[in-house]
Amino acid sequence: MRHITRRQFVKGSVAAGLGLAYVSPPARVLGANNDIRVAVVGVNGRGNSHISGFEELDGVRVVAFCDVDRNVLENKARGFEKKYGRKVETYVDIRRMLENKDIDAVGIATPNHWHSLGTIWACQAGKDVYVEKPCSHNPFEGKKCLEAARKYNRIVQHGTQSRSSRSWAKQVAAIASGKYGKLLVSKGAASKNGQGRWSIGFKPIEEPPENVDFNLWVGPAPKQPFHKNLVHYNWHWFWDFGNGEIGNQGVHQMDIARWAIPGGTLPQSVISMGGRWVNSTEGHPPFIDQAQTPNCQLTIMDFGGPLLVFEVIGLVGKAGQDGKTYPNNVGNEFYLEAGTIRGGRFYPKGSDTAEPLVDVDVKMGPGKDHFDNFIQAVRSRKIEDLNADIADGHLSSACCQLGNISYRLGGQVAGTTKPDVLGRHEEIARSWDRVLATTQGAIGLDVSKATFQLGPMLKFNPKQERFARNEGANALLTRPPREPFVVPEQV
Repeated sequence: MRHITRRQFVKGSVAAGLGLAYVSPPARVLGANNDIRVAVVGVNGRGNSHISGFEELDGVRVVAFCDVDRNVLENKARGFEKKYGRKVETYVDIRRMLENKDIDAVGIATPNHWHSLGTIWACQAGKDVYVEKPCSHNPFEGKKCLEAARKYNRIVQHGTQSRSSRSWAKQVAAIASGKYGKLLVSKGAASKNGQGRWSIGFKPIEEPPENVDFNLWVGPAPKQPFHKNLVHYNWHWFWDFGNGEIGNQGVHQMDIARWAIPGGTLPQSVISMGGRWVNSTEGHPPFIDQAQTPNCQLTIMDFGGPLLVFEVIGLVGKAGQDGKTYPNNVGNEFYLEAGTIRGGRFYPKGSDTAEPLVDVDVKMGPGKDHFDNFIQAVRSRKIEDLNADIADGHLSSACCQLGNISYRLGGQVAGTTKPDVLGRHEEIARSWDRVLATTQGAIGLDVSKATFQLGPMLKFNPKQERFARNEGANALLTRPPREPFVVPEQV
């Protein structure tokens, strides 16, 4: 692969954004015994899994780290050398890293708002990509990731690891077999305790620390001041950077839920409701913190028959005001005409006795796990070897984002309001009851005496990937660009 100067690479990216021709450099040809050289972008948090996941595979070498926090970057590089006896190159700016002709593939574990641009730039630079979930911050970006992967003939794996699980594949195959009748509801839940689910409080505006290139961290998001609730984790709960819990943990369960719907791509309609209700006031009005995204959210999508129901309740996992600890609930269930698939077993309608699932053969891609599957596909150059190709990554990420669009376009309604959609299936009503009961028990908020956010029922065209007759909703399918961090119209 010929060397690209930084100026040439940036010019190429800008040219792509203007619709001008830009041809990526050819990838290095890999033989069966050649090491695949991987760089990891974003080495805090999930980036640790990328480092160990790749470095411990045969025939793979992690050769570079990239992170906008110099302290994190240097500490991780020292730790890597101590553990593996080898140094890695370090970069603050991903553009500089992508000039390196000795890098074959890139693992992207940055905050969500950098996933797509990092993927597109890497594809343009002739690198294969393993991008963390969600692959995009908004649906427009996801489409551009897919276009870039195909245009530059890149292998792009999405970090929804359940696609490499034979257990989930067998459940999906059992549904598709028709043995249990039609699928009525594909249910996903992402209700877990952890950082930022209960409260993140309030942090003042201040100067960013010297070790963080905050302008680069903000990247394609709107320019704004620094506060400590952004770097390094709580960005998940701000619309400019994250997608809330439905687009955090929830992408995994959303992907499984959509996977289980025969022929499911994108929904024909979507509605979402909920609120951000927390247990910390810090002198502010009750049940409010600095975050923007909901920590309790119920989203319902219609796939032209089957419904996809998605439940998020963040107020779980520790004792609430009533002394109870409400359980984490992260998983999927499938409601069919003949009964329910739950926990990998089938429960006939009206029975609490589980039966083994029908034995249906499934075909999985090569590799012992999700990282290895990606590497095997990098070697074979076959998209069909991937368990989680970027095409599926885009669709499942977009489902999360469509739910958020309905939520954001909504308004506050009386807590006693019963939206019509609650009557579509008993599990929808049960989910909403769980939201209300948990909120009251955990933090003492009786929503029936307050208000909640109710989004509109939005009609959507899955083929055009546009909302019907709603330009306000269509505007949220993308966002204004910020130079020079532009996700281009023409990749």
